Amino acid sequence: MTDMPRAVILLSGGLDSATVAAVARSEGFELHCMSFDYGQRHRRELESAAKVANALGAARHLVISAPGLGDIGGSALTTDSIAVPKGRSAAEMETGKIPPTYVPARNTIFLSYALAWAEALGAADIFIGVNAVDYSGYPDCRPEFIEAFGRLANLAVAAAVEGRMSIKIHTPLINLTKSGIIRLGASLGVDYSLTWSCYSPNTDGRPCGACDSCILRAKGFREAGRIDPQREGGRTA
Repeated sequence: MTDMPRAVILLSGGLDSATVAAVARSEGFELHCMSFDYGQRHRRELESAAKVANALGAARHLVISAPGLGDIGGSALTTDSIAVPKGRSAAEMETGKIPPTYVPARNTIFLSYALAWAEALGAADIFIGVNAVDYSGYPDCRPEFIEAFGRLANLAVAAAVEGRMSIKIHTPLINLTKSGIIRLGASLGVDYSLTWSCYSPNTDGRPCGACDSCILRAKGFREAGRIDPQREGGRTA
């Protein structure tokens, strides 16, 4: 039993979510990590999420089965009929056009599950690693969305309506560059060799190096002056 306040952490196994989990730990929260098996192309990110949760000493790591997102489709991450864009330039990513790797309503659904678990745990705090600087343009990573969901959360659950707690959605990375996120994580001891970012791994299981997520990850490590430990011969940041 611990006196630490509990927090629900949305943990994908990627660089950003691992960093946000480390931030929550540094702020004195007991980590209750939540990941989703939602019909994504590969399970590598779930394996990484489990490793990150263990490394950060999470009290629990809950994996929610949500195959309906895969059944709905509409995203390159959940169906082979839509290609994952490769080799896009920074200018192409910044056009404001939402790419096919966007999963319809994903963060709305994930945050709703996190909200339910938070209420059951008596936890007023939810952490999510959304970023609106170095990102692919997903609408559910913007501050406007998070602010709106925070208002919804406090109208939606009994604990908030009855005045027993006020739900807070924490987004400590939302205004950071990818290099800033990596520097922050490194200062908190995040082992980035455990994380996974690639949308479309090669047949040998290695990151493709060409999808938006791989490109943004490489850019972040380069600008942070660090070597990505996923690269051959790399070191842990």
